[in-house]
Amino acid sequence: MSSLAGLGHPELEHNTMATKAMERGFKLILGSQSMARKRILAEMGYNFTIVTADIDEKAIRREKPEDLVVAIAEAKADEIISKLGGVSQFAQDPEPTLLIAADTVVVYKGVIREKPTSKEEARQFIKGYSGSHGGVVGSVIVRNLKTGVRRGGWDKAEVYFHEIPEQVIDDLIDDAITFKVAGGLTLEHPLISPFIDTVVGGADTVMGLPKELTEKFISEVL
Repeated sequence: MSSLAGLGHPELEHNTMATKAMERGFKLILGSQSMARKRILAEMGYNFTIVTADIDEKAIRREKPEDLVVAIAEAKADEIISKLGGVSQFAQDPEPTLLIAADTVVVYKGVIREKPTSKEEARQFIKGYSGSHGGVVGSVIVRNLKTGVRRGGWDKAEVYFHEIPEQVIDDLIDDAITFKVAGGLTLEHPLISPFIDTVVGGADTVMGLPKELTEKFISEVL
C-alpha cells in the first residue's frame, strides 16, 4: 500500500536497467500521447519517440477488463505498425526498434469505466469515488519490430478516496483532462490529489504504464 505522498518509486534500479538496455542498442517508440506515460518512461531512463494510434476504442469490446485493455493495446500497436509501413520496414535495421503500447480502464463496482463522454457521466464517475474506491486495470504491450517478438500483460491497482467536495467535482468537470483519462481519474491532478487516501498496488499502473511489466517485457523482447 502507498499514499499519494509515496507515488515516487526509487528510480535508481530502473535507470540502471534502462542504461544497460540502451547500451545494447535499440530504438524505442511509445505509442501514446499520455503525459503520464511519457513521464513514467522518461523517469525510467529511456529515450523514445512518440507515434500515436488512431483507432476506435469503443469498437473493441471484451467482457473482462483485463482482456479489454490488452486487446486495445494490441490494436494500438497494430495500427502504429501499419502507419509506419509494416514490420518489414524494420527487419533489416542494424538496431532493433521496440514499440510500447498501453491501455487503462477503471473498474467501479464491477463496471468498466473508460473515458467519460459527457459532463453528466464525468460527474457520476467522480461522485462515485467520493468516500469510496475504484480499481484500475492497465496493460502494456512491447513488440520488437525487427524480430517480431512480442510480450504483453496487465496489472491492477486500487485507489481509495476521501470525501470529495461538490466544488472540487465541479472544477474537475470543467477541466478538459477529465475527459481524456479512463474513469475521469488521474492521480497527479492537483484538484484530486488531496482527496486520495491510499493507493493499493502501483501508482504507475494507475497513471497508465506499469513500470515493472514494462521493464520485464523490454528485457524479454531483446
